[in-house]
Amino acid sequence: MATSGPTTSTTRTAAHRRLGVLAVAFMIIAASAPLTVVAGGVTSAYSVTHVDGIPFGYIVLAAALAIFAIGYAAMSRFITNAGAFYSYVSQGIGRPTGVGASVLALIAYNAMQIGIWGMFGFQISSFIESKTGWASPWWVWVILGIVVVGILGVNRVDLSAKVLGVLVALEFLAVIVFDVVAFANPAEDFTLAPMTPSALFVPGVGAVLAFGIAAFMGFESAAIYGEESKDPKRTIPRATFLAVAVIGVFYAISSWALALAVGPAKITDPTGITPEEAGPPLFFNFAAEHLGMLWVDLMSILFITSLFAALVSFHNAVSRYAFSLGREGVLPRQLGTVRTSSGAPWAGSLAQSVLALVVIIGFAVAESGWNPASGPYPVLTLFTWLTNLGAFGLVLLMVLVSAAVIGFFRRDGRDVGAGTRLVAPIVALVALGIVWILILVNWDVLLGQPQSTPTTFILPAILLVPSVAAVLWAYWLRKAKPDVYRRIGHGAEEADAPHLGSEAVGV
Repeated sequence: MATSGPTTSTTRTAAHRRLGVLAVAFMIIAASAPLTVVAGGVTSAYSVTHVDGIPFGYIVLAAALAIFAIGYAAMSRFITNAGAFYSYVSQGIGRPTGVGASVLALIAYNAMQIGIWGMFGFQISSFIESKTGWASPWWVWVILGIVVVGILGVNRVDLSAKVLGVLVALEFLAVIVFDVVAFANPAEDFTLAPMTPSALFVPGVGAVLAFGIAAFMGFESAAIYGEESKDPKRTIPRATFLAVAVIGVFYAISSWALALAVGPAKITDPTGITPEEAGPPLFFNFAAEHLGMLWVDLMSILFITSLFAALVSFHNAVSRYAFSLGREGVLPRQLGTVRTSSGAPWAGSLAQSVLALVVIIGFAVAESGWNPASGPYPVLTLFTWLTNLGAFGLVLLMVLVSAAVIGFFRRDGRDVGAGTRLVAPIVALVALGIVWILILVNWDVLLGQPQSTPTTFILPAILLVPSVAAVLWAYWLRKAKPDVYRRIGHGAEEADAPHLGSEAVGV
């Protein structure tokens, strides 16, 4: 039922275009959470794979994603839609596949966002307990965090960008300090070995690349902010390439520094890293020894804010996908409204917050059957399961977008060179397809399981089954609701220039 009012609108106005290149780049980098990746992701990868070539692995992955970004950025010049991947696949491959991609994106981004809450709650609870002795429930801090992120989500996006900008800058500073100290105090002799191909292409390279791709998740989100960018045709490509370059170089150098801090020989020895020091302790123990506990406490706090920055960024991504799908009638139309004052998709933001709250409550209740001796529950279940599921889905989305670029320009080259519209997306499709297969093959390794369990099969099914069902739903829409079907992937085009500057009627 349609309603009207001054506080909601189905379109954004020119006043809502507030984001520049640096603001969008900060959103992207915040989603990848630099300190979380270095202190958590890289240390875990070293502990599990025992491959010291992880730094070169980041270079390989950054190159693959940069090639992907060539076609992706070219397509962004012609499509400006908060649905991003959904719109690209719809216009490049077809509307049914686009709807399937939209559900894939919603589940993947929600999984990344909600999964990170597990690590966030655990880190706050652990930090407070180490300082006060109070063992607070991890889910209490998550619920409070959901409220704060929800408030940011319904306000002006440039407010989120400013908050994230400060947090990301502090993260970079903390990791750079660690890097400098690590290069100055290597556990063994100073070596370039971790930055060489021979250190990467050994048994275990598949698991390394599967681990590493998760560090880049969020880089593809630039196009989501196209409708809120000052000049989307320039802002989105520039922000994407800037983010890929910064993230790739930074992770390569920082993981190299960490390899020197731990020692390549210790990393490659299957028994070199003990269970007590595996994962984040590799980072924080070195910091404690060479920088002192004050720096460890500071880095621990920044680790938490790093997680918070990623939570805000992924929350924004989910709410904008929901907005795009609601605007086009694929999801309930109420999701397709924005606040007139801020341009924020308030209904999509609220829906994501409610979903996160429901999932967190479910995991909190399930914790009663967990054996504490097995390890930290929110990290080994909520965080590990859902963030790996999210990375699995987002890589598949990039494979689909690579194919969509080829399809989009096949009918009309639009004066785009063959290297950009054909060669680059083909290379990206093959490279990212291989990474996706590696994730699937190494699924038990990523989940920290010695062998397959029901979870091994249930998690991918949570992602893939609804996505396939959504394709069938789109075919039904084509017959039952042709007007809705026609708008799939094209909603922003119908809600664009003629409405800019007007107060549209809410739905």
